[in-house]
Amino acid sequence: QVSLVESGGGLVQAGDSLRLSCAASERIFSNYHMAWFRQAPGKERELIAARSWTGRSTYFPDSVKDRFTISRDNDKNTMYLQMNSLKPEDTAIYYCAARPGGDYKEERGYDYWGQGTQVTVSS
Repeated sequence: QVSLVESGGGLVQAGDSLRLSCAASERIFSNYHMAWFRQAPGKERELIAARSWTGRSTYFPDSVKDRFTISRDNDKNTMYLQMNSLKPEDTAIYYCAARPGGDYKEERGYDYWGQGTQVTVSS
């Protein structure tokens, strides 16, 4: 059973940067697609970053494109979400997730989830 643990959330001001981490319990990055989701109060959960297991393909929706990047450190079994130029509308609980196959850009199908980390951006 894969377990994922996010960290790095916090309270920042608009325009600041923040890096979230997602530590996996085992070496999964070469076999699993990985993604970051977020859920703001009163809104549905949305996919905001995804990376194929090969590492060659990434996906970002327009809302975060050019501001967020996704990376991983295979030796540390850790995935990162670098968030720059943060906006108040980025305020949400951020989750990392993993899936063993399928379309990495498809929101449905992610089987393993972390507990989430809160990101709050003040104006």
